[in-house]
Amino acid sequence: MKVNANTIRPGHVIEHDGKQWSVLKIQILQPGKGGAFVQVEMRDVMTGIKSNERFRTQESVEKLMVDEKSCTYLYRADDAVALMDAETYEQFELPVDMIGGPAAYLQDGMTITLDLIEGNPVAARLPQQVTMTVTEAEPVVKGQTASSSYKPATLENGERVMVPPHIEAGTRIVVSTEDGSYVERAKD
Repeated sequence: MKVNANTIRPGHVIEHDGKQWSVLKIQILQPGKGGAFVQVEMRDVMTGIKSNERFRTQESVEKLMVDEKSCTYLYRADDAVALMDAETYEQFELPVDMIGGPAAYLQDGMTITLDLIEGNPVAARLPQQVTMTVTEAEPVVKGQTASSSYKPATLENGERVMVPPHIEAGTRIVVSTEDGSYVERAKD
């Protein structure tokens, strides 16, 4: 189905130059002169090769229809993740780069949405937010205003995130899997 380039989102699968591409990141840019355009980082579904492409915002792009399947994350082995089909309980492996950056937030038993085209997996999406424990947080610097200051912290998976000053080691927080940013303190 044809859609405007400005409606493309991460996780969509598009057809471009005769190939199928999974969209990883998008950025809408508006230069000072001329019309706005969409910068799209995408991965070739068949070869796994990444590419960057620019589309004018009103340019038509072919968005492919995909089937969705729920899977459960089991474990990670080197550069692959083991998943189990939620309906048939069949186990299979996918390359980690099909998930991309959010793979750092995988947790045992997590439900992952798999996008399929003609029965072949083309993209995998994690839930938008996960709850993680802060293992290390830097002390608050006196004199900083609480409204705009954030401090670095390390999560249980080793990822670094900027958190508000009141967050200490051992605190459970909600993190966005899309960009790894702090969302809120977890409600226990």
